[in-house]
This record gives sequence, structure tokens and C-alpha cells, in this order.
Amino acid sequence: MASGLNDGDRRIRELTTGDPRLDGELGHALLLLCCLRVIRPSLAAFRVNSFVRYHEHFEVAQNDPDLERFLALVDGHEASAHFKRCARFDVAAALTTQGIAFADLSAEALLHYAIATREGGWGAGYESYVGHLAWKVMAESGHFPAHVPATLRGAKRAPAMTPAELVDWHNITDPDIHALFVAYLTRRSHDIDYSTLRDIAADLCGKFWTGVRKVNPAQADLVLAPEDYQSWRAVLEIRGDGQPRLSADGVLTTIRAFYLDIQGWAAQEPESWARWVAPCPIGSRETRSQAKSKRRAKERMDGRIRRLQPILPAFVAAVIARRDHLHELLDAAADAEPDQVLTVGAKNYRRLFTVGDARHAERHGQANIRVLDESTGRKLNVTFLEDSAFWQWATVETLQHTGLRCEELLELSQLSIRQYARPNGEVVALLVVAPSKTDRERVIPMTAELFHVVATIIRRLTRNRRSVPLATRYDPYERITSEPQPFLFQRTIGQRTEVINPGSLRAELGKLSDVLAVEHPELAGCRFTPHDFRRLFATDLVNHGLPIHIGAALLGHLDLQTTHGYVTVFQEDVIRHYQTHLAGRRAARAAREYRTASTTEWAEFEEHFDKRKVELGNCGRPYATPCEHEHACIRCPLLQVDPGMIGRLDEINTDLIARRELAQTKGWLGELEGIDLTLQFLQDKRADAHRLAKLGPTNLGIPAIRI
Repeated sequence: MASGLNDGDRRIRELTTGDPRLDGELGHALLLLCCLRVIRPSLAAFRVNSFVRYHEHFEVAQNDPDLERFLALVDGHEASAHFKRCARFDVAAALTTQGIAFADLSAEALLHYAIATREGGWGAGYESYVGHLAWKVMAESGHFPAHVPATLRGAKRAPAMTPAELVDWHNITDPDIHALFVAYLTRRSHDIDYSTLRDIAADLCGKFWTGVRKVNPAQADLVLAPEDYQSWRAVLEIRGDGQPRLSADGVLTTIRAFYLDIQGWAAQEPESWARWVAPCPIGSRETRSQAKSKRRAKERMDGRIRRLQPILPAFVAAVIARRDHLHELLDAAADAEPDQVLTVGAKNYRRLFTVGDARHAERHGQANIRVLDESTGRKLNVTFLEDSAFWQWATVETLQHTGLRCEELLELSQLSIRQYARPNGEVVALLVVAPSKTDRERVIPMTAELFHVVATIIRRLTRNRRSVPLATRYDPYERITSEPQPFLFQRTIGQRTEVINPGSLRAELGKLSDVLAVEHPELAGCRFTPHDFRRLFATDLVNHGLPIHIGAALLGHLDLQTTHGYVTVFQEDVIRHYQTHLAGRRAARAAREYRTASTTEWAEFEEHFDKRKVELGNCGRPYATPCEHEHACIRCPLLQVDPGMIGRLDEINTDLIARRELAQTKGWLGELEGIDLTLQFLQDKRADAHRLAKLGPTNLGIPAIRI
């Protein structure tokens, strides 16, 4: 401490008098003093000095049975030799700098070591990997308590915030308003998930109250003046970057629910909520526009699906071709010599082997395979590209055959594959989906194509091991890390084996769409997202005749209207389904109704149309029905007046007026009422006749005879 070495600003060689022979001796002396626990250096002082195989000397000096059991577990792990050395060194460094035995190395102590090393930049370029394998081995062996996350990455993630922390995030300074929002969020947290609670807190505290205080800094309760509300609405409509806020209707719905919840709770718990009861400034009409916004969003999505559906087969074919091409290139390059030229497909590649590849092979047993694309001059990491292409293919194929949500896809594990024996002895493969979103399990029968995809994934995960490895999955919506399970969509990066996260999955599909658009111009401008495949799957099911309630069961929808919202209807599908409906109705009718009419029946049919001709025009009554109005044609709605009989209508009108005057003189009130009703019908018939007269006949022309 007196020399300043413990501050981490100086190295041991700086204490010498300039004699280079002392550098090695001083470094070795410091190593021995640390191993024997004579001195306890700070983490900074320990990491700035480089020691050769420090962990080996430290392990011998400790003679600790608990530490030896840990070392045996590390040696038996499937990680590379380099990562095993890192795990041994991390434990030795943590024990040395903290002055404890291995039995006292808690999860908190190892977490502190990993974070401090990363913040200090003492990981020699591997700061993000410090402590990961050591943590995993200690967690699997039971060294940590059961509640400790299975991975260091899971322990470093921020947990879900409490309602009070969510409110504090938005800097609510008024203590009464702060307590109100905390109480409201606490009450709502019992029946909604964390992501929804976080969004409500952002709407209430951020967009609503912060905006209101900007408009009126003196606002202290929920009673808003009309002018303040209108000013806040104007602020809400515009985002911070000047763009219009598309989610404004959703914010209004949240705020309106907040006011109405308080009004309802105040009747049951007046001591807690009555003082905050206020008239809701948001009327019901303002939230009705949300339905209009949903319709516009549905129209935009339908247009997107109509654009993507025709190119889906070409997209899937391009994904398969890219995976096969990179797989063939990887196999060819693995056996090639450095600088050897390879021809795969129509492209030429040159095998590369750099100094970095040699160092990687020395540390991990094998190097990444790299080639030079001679047509573009780009250097390609084929190991990485082939692995990415495989998981892109697996994602596209699984999504298009199942219609799973992105979260459901990533939750699939080896335990999701079941089989069902039908009564006839046939065995059907099933995919059991137990989504955390709806908490309702459902079963999807696996097609041959889907079974091939799942089997290929399992074969890839078990190519270097006996079973599917256990991996953890982080749920970004609930901010929790799952227990290790044999998840299907997992990847190993360095020391970490984790499930692909939703953001990376969407990004991979976006990059895949851009890459394929270069080689396939028909795919230009079309980017697929995971949810697009769900809508395409629903549309394909319903438009090919599957009952919509079966489609809802496969998609996991509790309401058929939700499935209706996913289905995009095409014009040709409407016509085809309607024609199929008509054909089904005709097939269901009795055969005798389709017999050939006899001569007598046909004569009666023609006579019916002759009887429909009346003085004023034509009667529209159906075939084989008598006149229901006893030939009082003026009052009959089925009468179609001939425009040429308008003069006759005028004569009838004059006669009716004369009869009305006589009835009025004689006091025939019943007759007077009937004449007035007839005059009203006559005026309507005259108006229809004048309208038809203006239209005139339509000249269809004479059809030409094609020779």
C-alpha cells in the first residue's frame, strides 16, 4: 500500500531500479505472495499485473477439497480448454482479491468480481465472458442456493421494477400524486402482466401527468380545466421528435380507465380513493376513434399480407437454397488447404487461414472457417454464416407451418414433442404449445414438413453431444430468466448457451430479407417479420376451407373475432367460396326440382307473364301467385308503370280529385280517407314513371359475328 501498487495505477515492474533481470523475479514473487495469502491485493492491483498460469499455483497452494471438486467439474465440462482455464482463473482471482475460501464464494461475491472486472476493462478483450462458465458450474453443482439464477447473464439482468420504482422513474415530485400512482399501479399489478403494468405507468406518469404539469405547473389534483386538457391533448399528439404519435388513442383509453377505476373503487373504499374522484376529461366519443384506428391498421396489414402471400413460396425456396449453399460451402472449405480455390454452385471461393484463426484453433481446438468470395472480394466467416442460415431456415419453416407467435416459437423445447395413438393404430406427432402469454395449452398436429424441421433442429443440437443441452430463456416482458430446459431455438456463443431473444429473431429475418433481395429481384422491398407468418398461416387455413373455429384453436385464439382479424380475404377467394356455397345448396335440393318442364307447365309459365300485363304497365308478382290487392293496381307496390301511360295517370288523378270533392260535400269521411291514400300512391307512381322516362332505352348494339 505504501508503494502505491495496491491502487492499481502501477505495475510490479515499475518498482525495480531498471534492472530487467528483476522484472521476472518480482512478478513471480508477487504471484507467490498472493497464492500463499501473505498479502491480499485489490482487484485493480491484481488484474493490471499479468501472471503466467496463476490459477495452477493458487490451486496447489490452497489444498482445498471444495475447490478440487469444483476443478473436477470444470474439467468434465464440454466447453473448450480455453474457457475452462478462464473459469479456473476467475475463481482463483475472486478468492485472492476477496480473501475468502471457496466455500465462502457466494453468488454475490462472484457477481461483484465479474462486474468490477468488466467495468475496469481487465478482461483482455473478453470482459463480457468473465465468470460465466464458473457461475454455470457452481450453479449446476448446487453451490449456490436454489433461488439464484442459473447463469451469470441472468443474474446481471435488471429485475422487474416495483410500482414505486416505476413511478420514481418518471420523477413525480408531488408526494400525494406519487402515492396515488403507486397505489393505483399496485392495485392493477395483481391482474395484468409486467409489460402491461410498465406501459400503464409510462402513460400515466410520463405522457399524462408530466405533460399536464408542463401545461399547468400548479396542477395538484385530477380535476383538469378544459383549456388545460386541450393544451395537453395538443402536446400528446406530437412525439418528442416532432412526428405524430400513432398511439395517442391508446393513451387516452388508459387515462380514461384510470379515472373510471378510481370512481368505481371510491364507492367500495372511500377512505383510500374518494378524495381523488374527479370528472373524466376524456369523453367516450374521443375513445371511439380507436376503433377507426384499428380498422385502418387492419387495412394496412391486409395490404401487407396481400403483397407477401404471392412471394412466400419464392422466399421459402430462396431460404432453403441459401442454407444448402452455405452448408455445402462449409463442408468443402473444411477439407480445403489454405489458399485453395473452391467452386460451390456458380461461385468461386478461396480458403483463408489467418494468424487469428491459428490462435483461435490453439485456444478452442478448432478455428472458424473463412473464405474469400472472389466475385465480390468479401471475406466470409462461413462457420458463422452457415449457423445463422440454418436458424433462419428453421425459423421460417417452423413459423409458416405452425403460425406460432414469436414468444411461443422461442418457448418450444424437446418436451413439446408428443405423440398420439389414434383408435385405428396410427401414431400422430403432436407439437404441444404452452404459451406464457395466454397460459392456455394447445396442440398442433405436425405435418411431415414440420416434423422434418424439428428433427433437423434436434439432430443439429445433439451432433456433438448425447442429448439436447439445457439452456435458459430470458422473458423480456416479465423480466425473468427461466430454469434450464432443452429449448429447441438455442445457440451457444462463447461460454453462454441461451435461447435466441425476440429482438435478435426479428433482426435476423430482416437481414435475411435484405440479403435475398439482392440475388432475387422479385423479393425486393418485402421484409418478413415473425408475425407476418402467423397472419399468412391463418389466411391460408381459412381461405382453403378450414372452419374458422378450427383455425382459432390452432392459433390459440379464445375469440373467433380475433381470428377474423388475422384473416386477409382476397377477391378471388370470395367468388370461389360463394360459388362453392351455391353448388352445395343446389346439390342439397331434391332431384325432382331439376327435371325438364313439360309442355303444359311451360305454357302455364308463359301465360303467367301474359297475365302480368295490366293497363298501366307491368305487374311484378312472382310466378304461380295470385293478385293480393284485388287488382287495385295504383296502391300495389309491385306495379311498374309504363312511362307511356303518364297521361292515363293524369286522367285518374283528375277523376280522383273530383271524387274527393264529392265525398267532402256529402260527408263521406271513410271514402275521403281512402281517396287520399290512393292519391299518395298515385303521386309516387307518377314520380317513378317520370324517372324511367328520363333514362330512356339502353342500346346494347348488335353483336358482331367472329369469323
